[in-house]
Amino acid sequence: MKIKLNENEKIEDLQFKNLKIIQNKKGFRFGIDSILLSDFAKEIKPNTKVLDLGTGTGIIATLLCEKTNLKEIIGVEIQKEVYKMAQKSIILNQLENKFKIVNEDILNLNKIFEKNMFDAIVTNPPYKKKDTGIKNEEEKKIISRHETTANLEDFIKISKDLLRDKGEFYMVHRTDRLVDILSIMRSYKIEPKIMRFVYSNKNSEPKLVLIKGVKNAKPFLKVEKNLYIYNTDGKYTEELLKIYNKI
Repeated sequence: MKIKLNENEKIEDLQFKNLKIIQNKKGFRFGIDSILLSDFAKEIKPNTKVLDLGTGTGIIATLLCEKTNLKEIIGVEIQKEVYKMAQKSIILNQLENKFKIVNEDILNLNKIFEKNMFDAIVTNPPYKKKDTGIKNEEEKKIISRHETTANLEDFIKISKDLLRDKGEFYMVHRTDRLVDILSIMRSYKIEPKIMRFVYSNKNSEPKLVLIKGVKNAKPFLKVEKNLYIYNTDGKYTEELLKIYNKI
């Protein structure tokens, strides 16, 4: 389907079931963390209603439309320009019947959605606390990387409100925020159930963590085997190649 792009937009092939995504050449681009989260969350149950908090250009939601048998996924994106790009990607991939998107601040979602209406929530929230680290000059990159409009607790709190009982919560984040993540999840009755650390290679420290939680579940945490991105020769591991549909 022909989509009209502006001069700053480009179409990128996701190399999975002919899916494509539209991104801003100069703006925040999706990273491997979004790809890994879409794979981590691929066990979402069939015929479910899913929410993607901070969907960006829709990379996670787009992939989950094909990796799962979900009924519907709704993406929430605060940035108007990014929201419009995601809308174009939905049309480009002919996912209008499965993937919807709203241009809204996650802090306002209790006014838009009914409580307990989602079976699962996925999120790749901003990693850095407000006023920490080196900030990029472009506002859209700052919003994507720093907790400027909503913080980690906001993402988890709204997830608690909107998930049904025993609903599933999937998140990717930095390992240096792990204590905060687990503490806040439990305080809002989202019990951490599965956790997996992501390493660049076997000689590195983990930089990312994938976490699945379940609302109002009993305590029991399983730590899965480590996920390595690169072999010692700098090439993708076999598992990464499978995730990227290369083998």
